[in-house]
Amino acid sequence: MPSQIDGRKVGFVGAGAMAEALARGFLDKKVIEAGDIWCCDPSKARMDVFADFGCSNVKNAAEISQQVDVIFISVKPQYVGVVIKEMKPHLTSKHILVSIAAGIPLSVMKDAAGDDKRIIRVMPNTPCLVGEVASAMCLGGRASEEDGKVVKTLFSAVGFCCVVEEKLLSAVTGLSGSGPAYVFIMIEALADGGVKAGLPRDIAQQLAAQTVFGSAKMVLQTGKHPGQLKDMVTSPAGTTIAGVHELEKAGVRAAFMNAVTTAANKADSLASI
Repeated sequence: MPSQIDGRKVGFVGAGAMAEALARGFLDKKVIEAGDIWCCDPSKARMDVFADFGCSNVKNAAEISQQVDVIFISVKPQYVGVVIKEMKPHLTSKHILVSIAAGIPLSVMKDAAGDDKRIIRVMPNTPCLVGEVASAMCLGGRASEEDGKVVKTLFSAVGFCCVVEEKLLSAVTGLSGSGPAYVFIMIEALADGGVKAGLPRDIAQQLAAQTVFGSAKMVLQTGKHPGQLKDMVTSPAGTTIAGVHELEKAGVRAAFMNAVTTAANKADSLASI
């Protein structure tokens, strides 16, 4: 089957859980074939995982850069500059460097790779592990719109990806990067409420999680404003509006807004260190 990214080969420097999720998503959606994916990692066990689904392993980042066209830098943030410098002698105009390391600005990548390289920074989130990422990317260096389309095609295999200016990535971090934690707290709290009302724990958790999943799907598939969908559930003098009133009294709406903006501000402060 022909590649959806024009025959480009993809490499992962760092073969952790996020890299594995991306690679499996690319294969599941037939964006690329296993023979066109390469990886390196200090852990043989992690490289063996990639080998198990048909990908090739090499010893280090320098070897990755000699084999592929799109290089995902999926190491811990403090090692991003190190691995880029390791690859630098082998980087050419064909390479697209894609960092998924949190908090590392394009300037760090540019300093390590050189001004003439095509670099892209992506902020994914943990639902990538189940093929439902909410991600945003920004282009830097010599990266073109076409390069952005290639990376967007890859990330679309595991969920959603949009393009933003780098100055907005802290806001993305506060919303979708940290957002899964907020939603997990919400699911846990809904389940606790169900238990308090008399439901067994396992049923309460399943109902809470499925309710969040189904509600999110309604927003995405109908295109309607969440407030409009909320109004469809809240009949006059009914049970739902009584519950909504309690949420409003508790300041839940403001708490979510504050969580996003506080996390975004924290991301800004970390980026400036």
